[in-house]
Amino acid sequence: MQELLSRSAHEERADAAQTLADETVATQSLEQTPRRMMIGVLCTLLGGALWGINGSVSKILMEGYHIAPLWLACVREIVAGLIFLACAAVGSRHALVAAVKSVREYPMYLLTALTCVTLVQVAYLFSIHWTNAGTATVLQTVNLLMVLVYVCVRGKRKPTVKEIVGVTLAFAGVWLLATGGKVSSLALPLPGLLWGLADAFSCACLAIIPVMLIAKYGNFVVNGITFLLSGLLLTPFVQPWKDVPQLDARGWGLLAFTIVVGTFVAFWLYMAGVVRIGSMRATMLGTIEPVMATITAVMWTGAVFTGTDLVGFALIIVMSFLVR
Repeated sequence: MQELLSRSAHEERADAAQTLADETVATQSLEQTPRRMMIGVLCTLLGGALWGINGSVSKILMEGYHIAPLWLACVREIVAGLIFLACAAVGSRHALVAAVKSVREYPMYLLTALTCVTLVQVAYLFSIHWTNAGTATVLQTVNLLMVLVYVCVRGKRKPTVKEIVGVTLAFAGVWLLATGGKVSSLALPLPGLLWGLADAFSCACLAIIPVMLIAKYGNFVVNGITFLLSGLLLTPFVQPWKDVPQLDARGWGLLAFTIVVGTFVAFWLYMAGVVRIGSMRATMLGTIEPVMATITAVMWTGAVFTGTDLVGFALIIVMSFLVR
């Protein structure tokens, strides 16, 4: 286990460094293919898929067991952060010690925790509160444009045809899945629009900001520090030791799933994908999340797929092959 974690941490640091170099030039390095690209694509798709499943599980916990959203966010951030740090202690102890000792990195840890962990969770919750789930999901997808602007400015280049087509397909696919193609289902009061754009911004930051830190310290170390820090920042406001939900065996199982699989494994895989294939590709492939959320909702509620669902699936699948 120690050897496996050590190898994973070493590869991710090297891949993150390569990705940073690639995104500063107009033509990306051929070193991304084939093995590195394939692993990155699979990790990103699996991470996004687990996020989609996690959304359905979280909804059951919040609606079926009346768990407060911020309580759930706080607890899973702290526990997932501790799991990340435990893996870092086993597989990359020297990197973990170096990260803790590097006081000058602390402001970046705080920035990453606030924008890439806390804001991702809080902004999405408030976006749903002021609008609805479909509108919030569509607004979140604006992160595709934000990341595209970033990589083009950083690389001093224009968007490629594949990037433009990929962003268009991804946005259209998410639109169809989230709204059923009905413009009337969108609700856009000003607070909802602002929270939705804040959510899109935080999701874009997730694909950009941590890469430099991961190049230095590795995936486990960076996620461990930022998740734990984010959870601790929420603790004074949430006070998770109060109003602990009453859960049966199924409830505890779902809570364990959302922490271990839906948070720890999902974020590990997604960031492992980002450092291998770059911010733009990872952000587009991350749109697999609403696909899995729709599929699990159908499986668990007995609903049926609509024609617009199938078209949305098709657009996102075509986009994923285009990205490859």
